[in-house]
Amino acid sequence: MEIYQLRYFLAVAETGNFTKAAQRSFISQPSLSQQILNLEEELGQTLFDRLGRKAVLTEAGKTLLDGAHRIISEVDQTLGELKSDPLSGPRVFVGAIPTVAPFFLPGVVAHCRANNIHISLQTQEDFRRPLIEGLLDGKLDWALLSLPLNEPRLHLEKLYSEPLWVAMSAAHPLATAPKITFAELRYENFILLGETSTLTSQIQRYCGEHHFEPKIVHRCGQLATVKSLAAMNLGLSVLPQSARSATDPEGLVFRKFTGIAPSRDIVLARHRRHHLGQGALLFAEAARAVVGPVAATGTNTPFPPAKPKDAS
Repeated sequence: MEIYQLRYFLAVAETGNFTKAAQRSFISQPSLSQQILNLEEELGQTLFDRLGRKAVLTEAGKTLLDGAHRIISEVDQTLGELKSDPLSGPRVFVGAIPTVAPFFLPGVVAHCRANNIHISLQTQEDFRRPLIEGLLDGKLDWALLSLPLNEPRLHLEKLYSEPLWVAMSAAHPLATAPKITFAELRYENFILLGETSTLTSQIQRYCGEHHFEPKIVHRCGQLATVKSLAAMNLGLSVLPQSARSATDPEGLVFRKFTGIAPSRDIVLARHRRHHLGQGALLFAEAARAVVGPVAATGTNTPFPPAKPKDAS
């Protein structure tokens, strides 16, 4: 049994189609089919039921699937560590959604530098679906995602919760209102991220709970664009507390909701069967240290400043 045969097997299992698996593996379909046949012959078991264009795992195939995932994950992790620059530390691949990456990852890097923790951090900022696919494909060790998330193949560890605030121009009438409730946003123009954003989905869900549909006048690909348009009084947005920054556009203000504020939970996600190397373990420890107690502090950021472990 060869490693490449297991990779081909996983490609067929995950795509359910020999042609798609061949395209993903960058080989011809006949060559891939022959390698699967060779593997079946070696094992003395049929791994797939060929149902027209569909390839469905047999019981033997399902048994091999668990082991194949584990073997490939450990091989890839070992190869990555062997190729790592010893001066920069073990590699770790981390994904994060756009409303987390620019605020949380710099804190992790600062913590590592302050505490002489050496890792070679490689990141991917993207929306949730591509990050989940990266975890399931073994391309990512960790992903920072927001709840709710229903994917049984992933292990989720809650990192922190933070409130959502209203972001608007200082010239907006609500900027000086004595109180703001979510229901009061019913007739406002909204500036949100794209449809695939989990934050956008959460805001739409909150609006639905208050019996209205948000009037979205601008959809943006970057959080910076959302802030800029809100500062220009072209609408308002609802953003996480950590999005507030000293470099925000002039005229942009954040207001807390009155009473129980809407909030979001951020988790550290990984594939349950993915082998975690030294770099991944060090990153997770640093992420937990940056968060500290899982509670919002009410300051400009929910994350404490980086400091050495022996600092008071």
